[in-house]
Amino acid sequence: MMDRDTIVEHRFTCPYCWEEITMIFDLTAEEQTYVEDCEVCCNPISLRFNVRNGMVVYLDVRQIA
Repeated sequence: MMDRDTIVEHRFTCPYCWEEITMIFDLTAEEQTYVEDCEVCCNPISLRFNVRNGMVVYLDVRQIA
């Protein structure tokens, strides 16, 4: 079960439609990579991020080629 300290809503720009969107990130693992669809244009986004001390310290958001 996740609590408030293990999840965070993070804001970034979609690499397809350039709209600002938010996604919920799980902070329980130090490094994560996954694919999530944009909530505006529905295109698949490749997300990779690193967590340190309960904060997102690196975020890479890319189109899937």
